[in-house]
Amino acid sequence: MSRPLLVVVGDTLLDRDVEGAVNRVAPDAPAPVLDERSVTDRPGGAGLAALLAAGQGHDVALVTALADDPAAARLSELLTAAGIEVYALPLPGATPEKIRLRAGNQVLVRLDRGGEPVAPGTAPEAALQVLREATAILVSDYGRGVARHPELRRALEAAKAPIVWDPHPNGPAPVPNVRLVTPNESEVRKLTGDAGAGSRLATVQRAGHQLRQRWRAGAVAVTVGAAGAVLCHAGPTPLVVPTPTDADGDTCGAGDRFAATAALSLARGALVSEAVQEAVAAATAYVAAGGVTAALAPEEKPDDQERIGAAEAGRLLADVRARGGTVVATGGCFDLLHIGHLATLQAARKLGDCLIVCLNSDSSVSALKGPDRPLTRQADRARLLAALDCVDAVVIFDEPTPEAVLTWLRPDVWVKGGDYADGGPDLPEAELMHRWDGQTVIVPYLDGRSTTNTIAAAQAAATRR
Repeated sequence: MSRPLLVVVGDTLLDRDVEGAVNRVAPDAPAPVLDERSVTDRPGGAGLAALLAAGQGHDVALVTALADDPAAARLSELLTAAGIEVYALPLPGATPEKIRLRAGNQVLVRLDRGGEPVAPGTAPEAALQVLREATAILVSDYGRGVARHPELRRALEAAKAPIVWDPHPNGPAPVPNVRLVTPNESEVRKLTGDAGAGSRLATVQRAGHQLRQRWRAGAVAVTVGAAGAVLCHAGPTPLVVPTPTDADGDTCGAGDRFAATAALSLARGALVSEAVQEAVAAATAYVAAGGVTAALAPEEKPDDQERIGAAEAGRLLADVRARGGTVVATGGCFDLLHIGHLATLQAARKLGDCLIVCLNSDSSVSALKGPDRPLTRQADRARLLAALDCVDAVVIFDEPTPEAVLTWLRPDVWVKGGDYADGGPDLPEAELMHRWDGQTVIVPYLDGRSTTNTIAAAQAAATRR
């Protein structure tokens, strides 16, 4: 069977983030001087919507407008590398760019290039044909003219696939009979001129129904940020879809993720209400995972061995310390990983910018616990730990105590769980940590959760049988 095809239609621009550091003010003007450290390019607008949709079990094509310039060449390179088929209308003038100068996770200034929007040229037949072949269509309008193109609009009106239209206040009305329109709260106010009298829900519902009737759309789903979405359909009562979890972070691209997910859900035969629920969940997960930076980061290899061993720990240390971060370490046998271990590790990770686990080897555990331990071999214990999100690296040591490995790791914080929480003697590693001004801390331990208790309970249950 052929794979479903999502066709994204809209304006594409080049987003460029210039990261650097500000250490001085220019001598010739009262302006900060940014020392460039790195430059990251990515598609923006409809190009970002296509990129976020790519690689999820379906094919993606992008119908857009590109000029004959270096920015368009860079966009074509990025999109093609992601497996997206690009159908470009000729664009007079320059491909639009947004260049952000950033320092310390803050945008100092944004430079926009490309000038005022210019109408694209004639659509190639291949672009019109791919719209006829689409399983689902997403119009991602960024107000620069692609969604207004007469040939494309005629093709969209004739399309058999469900259409989701993500509008822009400076763009045209959707073609009639679009299955779903997905403005956000700010856009719906601008599009309707609604000043917002009454509650937020009342305003969104009123404006959403007005747009649905004006545009002859099947439904309008107004996204309201962390509150989810409000679906206005033919019935008088809206469907309120809350976010499944709280998600704080960069929301850039969340609307694109929402609209693309809804389009693909409709293509699979879902009801509009089901598509909106799926879209809210997908957009929430996207923001919670770190937004566009995390979504477009190079894919990491799944092999957990990359996070195990002295070499990996050494690379991690160098990276974190170069950024001025805090290195946290903890240690133990971690035989039969249980919820008590997880609570300790999660608490430890919150104390810094990385967590390195110093793991007793099999011979070390046997010397400490007896010849019947460990129950789980060191390779498996290390892989289980490395698979946890709160653990950044694992180092295995053979000695009875982690003194040797701590000496070369030199962590800023050494964490122990609960055994010392009620006072008593100092932690065994405290004196060693003082040599480099490191700090020893204790985190709460979950009562009754220990490997010894788990083994004893299992043995008692076996005896009763």
